[in-house]
Amino acid sequence: MTGFSSSAQAMSLVAFTSVATVTLLLCVMTGPDRDDLDEFYTGYGSMSPMRNGLAIAGDYISAATVLGTSGIIALTGYDGVVLALSTALSLMLLMFLLAEPLRNAGRFTMGDALARRMPGRAVRMTACAVTLIALLPLMLVQLAGAGDLLAFILGFSNDSLKTGCVIGLGALMISYAAIGGMKGTALIQIMKIVMLLGSGAVVAALILHRFDWSPGALLAAAGHNSGVGSAFLRSGLQFAGGASPGLDMITSELTVVLGGACLPHITMRMYTANSARQVRRSMSWAVICVALFVVVISVIGFGATALIGRKVIAAADPQGNTAYLLGSRAAFGPDVSTAETLLFTTVTAAIFLTLLASVAGMILACANSLAHDVFARGGLFRTRRHDDEMSPRHEMLLARLSALAVGAGAILLATLVQHHSLQPLITLSFCLGASAIAPALVYSLFWRRYTRAGLLATLIGGTLTVLVLMPGTNLVSGSPTSAFPGVDFNWFPFTTTGIVSIPLGFAYGWLGTVVSGRRKSDEQRRQYEAVEGWILAGAVRRRT
Repeated sequence: MTGFSSSAQAMSLVAFTSVATVTLLLCVMTGPDRDDLDEFYTGYGSMSPMRNGLAIAGDYISAATVLGTSGIIALTGYDGVVLALSTALSLMLLMFLLAEPLRNAGRFTMGDALARRMPGRAVRMTACAVTLIALLPLMLVQLAGAGDLLAFILGFSNDSLKTGCVIGLGALMISYAAIGGMKGTALIQIMKIVMLLGSGAVVAALILHRFDWSPGALLAAAGHNSGVGSAFLRSGLQFAGGASPGLDMITSELTVVLGGACLPHITMRMYTANSARQVRRSMSWAVICVALFVVVISVIGFGATALIGRKVIAAADPQGNTAYLLGSRAAFGPDVSTAETLLFTTVTAAIFLTLLASVAGMILACANSLAHDVFARGGLFRTRRHDDEMSPRHEMLLARLSALAVGAGAILLATLVQHHSLQPLITLSFCLGASAIAPALVYSLFWRRYTRAGLLATLIGGTLTVLVLMPGTNLVSGSPTSAFPGVDFNWFPFTTTGIVSIPLGFAYGWLGTVVSGRRKSDEQRRQYEAVEGWILAGAVRRRT
């Protein structure tokens, strides 16, 4: 039993339908009406810093963050809060270290930023491949989660209906990306973050009110109902079954800090700011929103444990993905008024919009990279008439077709994995961001002697290392909550691959640069010095 009344279920269904209709209409109205690449890819950089910051926060706070992180807080207490804080720290790292150089170096995609000083087909092709490999797992998580969310709230368990939900919602997400472009998806992200923060803040206030506005009383009740006593409020519960719990926790948090904000659907938002000052102000708004959300999900996660108990949450979902909804429902008490039912409907609609917006942003990032880096700049399918440059109309058509292809593939794979634990997919994306993308961006933007061979070694070597190590973790097999609980091929004694793959990702770049020889390094140093002013100071915004 979820505890959701029939009226709440009916209102949630109406809200879902309304949100889908309104957001699709807004995408049609705000989408580009001409064959203008700047409008489709960046929205002309016309958004104010506040709106752009809200859109960045909306892209950053995915459904995996809302449902997964709040569930970890509800099930593991202190460790979950540290994870939530790591997500905020990751965005701060992006703001202080990479945001301005990324905005200055790139135009539309991560491939642009990497090719600023090392132009060439191989760099762009590899950047596109890593973008797809890093974002596809997160897309599968969101799509599969959409079907589970509707099933949980509306009270049905038929697998065919869940699959139908995945397909229908996936088609809607493809439409957002293909029709709305950057401006359309940004508008959806803004709506999402406002609804999510607003409804979450009200629920968090209701939970604190139940405990006389005393955070200490809330934490004490959560510890009491956790079933593990004071261990709930201390470090180590999440990784207690591992070989090295302390090291495993540090590695997991480092992976989130380095990988979270470097994923391509987040970095593409840097290109929508039209000046260095605007990107700084946008990132300030984004960090504020994410920090507020960390507080909200911490209160709701602890509140869920305090009000209904850890066992009930784990019984509803072993990963705790329903804790946010269960905590929101429990905040109202046994007797729910019409106003509280309406508030709960707003909460569910906000999560539903989070699912839609998150996948739409990821599809757009992948489609942009395919169209711009592979077809337009990589030279595939280029006609003789347009040997030097693909026409904007042709590139926009390819971007929309790429959105359809990426989305269709994600929908198909999501229907195949929806009955397995999806935590390995979330971890896989963050590991790829930390082990391949983050080292490549840091070296490309700041190391003068970094060579093309070093860049390719970083991207390819970091990606392959993660893909080799990930199947051996305990998230994939060897435990009751793993993706394949019936088998055990767990040979890597950590939850994430970061302890090995992050150092290797940086080492591959160094080794590839050293192997290239001093002549190549000196040549790259001269090329970097020629664009150093543009990258670090934004002296000129040169088109790539």
